[in-house]
Amino acid sequence: LDIPVAEIHRVLERRHGVLRGVTRATTMSEGDRSRPVEIRVGSGAHENSIVATMSDVITVRSPYDDAVIGTIPAMSTAEVDAAVASAKNALHTNPLPLWKRAEILDKAAARLAARRDEFAEIIAKEAAKPIKTARVEAERAVGTFQFAAAEARKLGGEMIPLDAIPSGEGKIGFTLRVPIGVIGAIAPFNFPLNLVAHKLGPAIAAGCPVVLKPASQTPFSSIRLAEMLIDECGLPADYLHVVTGGGGTVGNALVDHPDVALITFTGSPEVGWSIRSRAPRKRVGLELGDRKSTRLNSSHT
Repeated sequence: LDIPVAEIHRVLERRHGVLRGVTRATTMSEGDRSRPVEIRVGSGAHENSIVATMSDVITVRSPYDDAVIGTIPAMSTAEVDAAVASAKNALHTNPLPLWKRAEILDKAAARLAARRDEFAEIIAKEAAKPIKTARVEAERAVGTFQFAAAEARKLGGEMIPLDAIPSGEGKIGFTLRVPIGVIGAIAPFNFPLNLVAHKLGPAIAAGCPVVLKPASQTPFSSIRLAEMLIDECGLPADYLHVVTGGGGTVGNALVDHPDVALITFTGSPEVGWSIRSRAPRKRVGLELGDRKSTRLNSSHT
């Protein structure tokens, strides 16, 4: 599978879409690498202009043979700020009702099932997984969206009788579940589709817009998934922004942003606990693990 730069342009430059226009810089010739280009982020009245250069890109290589798969923008705090502002505005001006959230998730499961092999090829290419294993991951992501759709239909409220004390006789109370706010999602490299679905599915079910930072080693599954959700499943574009770049820039900008209400992170314990310590006033969800090596030698084969 080859993922050409033009394909990434098409995804990120959508007039209503994920962060627009960022990768136009990658179409320049080698001699133009330092020439600034305009980046446009957001949509409509909330569109913002940012300046970047060709040098502001990350080359993504296959861990199998080190071949170049493609390039992605190395975004900065400015792009994260614009994405969060757009997501926050979407939540306040275009809240998603429960039926719409469930419908989006149902479509996501159906479309992902239909495109399983396509996504499996992307996973295999960028994560160096056997194609059989990559297909299993894609199938698991289908299930993730199915479960999220089921949960979306159950996110109602609760009716509580208050007559446990005399003053509450004849009275009832009730609760309603409302979106917590903008979600900052930081995904790992090892399951570049399903663990992204683990973050996007529940967020959509809860009606929360997401600013997603995929792992720089495996960003293309996230980009293609974002395209599918927006173009084929009915998710409003400003409800999902993909911001690519390093953890020290894009990741920290998400964690520190005052308008990000919840951070969901999957990765190493060291990074996860550091996020928890630097965001004491946010909700933080951590799924922590570590890399484990396996050694094979001839005596065991």
